[in-house]
Amino acid sequence: MKDQHIVGEALASVLPQHEHSWLRVPHLLRLNLILLIPLLSSAVAGYDGSLMNGLQSITEWQDYFGNPTGSVLGVVNAAQSIGSVVSLPAVGILSDRIGRRLTLLSGAIVIIIASIIQAASVQYGMFVFSRVLVGVGSMLVVQPSPMLITELAYPTHRGKYTCAFWTMYYLGAILASWTCYGTQKHLTTDWTWRVPSAVQAGFPVVQVLFWWFVPESPRWLVAKGRKEEAEALLARYHTAGEATHPLVQFEMAEIVRTIELESLAAETGWSALVQTPGNRKRTFIAVCVGVFAQWNGVAVVSYYLTLVLDTIGITDPDTQTLINGLLQVFNFIAALSAAMFVDRLGRRTLFLWSAAGMLLSFIIWTTCSAVFDTSQAPALGRAVIAFVFIFYFHYDIAYTPLLMGYPTEIFPYNIRSKGLTVELLSVYGSLIVLAFVNPIALGNIGWRYYIFFCAFDVVVLAVTWFVFPETKGHSLEEIAEVFDGPAARMSDGVFGVKTKGGYADGNVEHAEYTAA
Repeated sequence: MKDQHIVGEALASVLPQHEHSWLRVPHLLRLNLILLIPLLSSAVAGYDGSLMNGLQSITEWQDYFGNPTGSVLGVVNAAQSIGSVVSLPAVGILSDRIGRRLTLLSGAIVIIIASIIQAASVQYGMFVFSRVLVGVGSMLVVQPSPMLITELAYPTHRGKYTCAFWTMYYLGAILASWTCYGTQKHLTTDWTWRVPSAVQAGFPVVQVLFWWFVPESPRWLVAKGRKEEAEALLARYHTAGEATHPLVQFEMAEIVRTIELESLAAETGWSALVQTPGNRKRTFIAVCVGVFAQWNGVAVVSYYLTLVLDTIGITDPDTQTLINGLLQVFNFIAALSAAMFVDRLGRRTLFLWSAAGMLLSFIIWTTCSAVFDTSQAPALGRAVIAFVFIFYFHYDIAYTPLLMGYPTEIFPYNIRSKGLTVELLSVYGSLIVLAFVNPIALGNIGWRYYIFFCAFDVVVLAVTWFVFPETKGHSLEEIAEVFDGPAARMSDGVFGVKTKGGYADGNVEHAEYTAA
């Protein structure tokens, strides 16, 4: 795609023209390698998400903790989400006060400590405590990382990097699932589950080792009055050290203007999220994305694949951990592919495709499970496994790359952080509820529990069709018009907030989020 279709005409006009691919441009190659460190933060979360699936399939883990079921098992799985929700309000404040990179470092250290405690656990309470601590650390690394990526990335790379962020979740899930598979195959002691628990520290250790190479956000530097450092930083990584280049001057002017608006953001209360019709629609969409991402049925497999496989007669631990490992590899490929094509296919298209595909695959999955329950036919069990993969494909194409990207671009700057906080609360709040409900429901009514998700996916499809607008190819100003009408273009200030002239304008940032 042409640069102007990614970042807009104004920014494209000041971009340096390179004769070669960015892989052969030293300063861009160095920058993109550095950004792999914050990019790994979602892999940290992914490892944790898949780890509990793997551990539940390990006989030694079940025996050691007394074969937890129902609400006892739910507490273990909910502990990480509880830690995330409790720490979420403080993490945003910390990220603004001490910086993005120090917050990232603190989170990596917390997870390393939590992994040690988890691997050394000698009782149920100690294990649950370590899971809560993992949740705190995960939020400390996940919250500042997208901002670091967005605020440091080269303009034309920013969109794909932003979409790739949550896609890396499955990189962590792959490591966790195959670690559990390996220990299940070759170990017979407590180390069968202690090794995967210790390996959880792997990605955070890598982040700590290479953290020194990660620069601070230029926007945070400007906010702290360190404009010279911010300018030098942008010049070093965007224009090979040429501080007077038009691109650097363009970016600095926008950053300064954005920071000026930060005072307005600070003065804007939470009521702004529902103050205008446009903001009410934005907030509704953010809550829907967060809730839909969990209540569409994916949480059943994400944390309770073992119970799902039990319902179709697959109880062998080796087979269960193998299926989990293959599923995570499949998810990674599907999600990464969607992230690379999000600018071509569009957000609304992916959301609609995802909703329709999840609904159809879950209906067939439920039907096969129901018939298997009476016939015990092996072919139907294999069909369920196939449709678990098909369901996940349709989940991956939208709710992995766009989970953070879509809400980020529809909110105006002054309420963006509040909007994302609402979305994250809806995500982790849903996880806490489902962590308790899923094992109890699956244990008591089995496949019949799937009927609820079939019905809910009908709601997902309907809301997506009638409410979710397309943002592909729009600048921030044009996105504002989609929600706030033509008045968003004509007035001053920041769009999405009522002013004397109507609504405020949003053309103070370049289109970094429109490719998210």
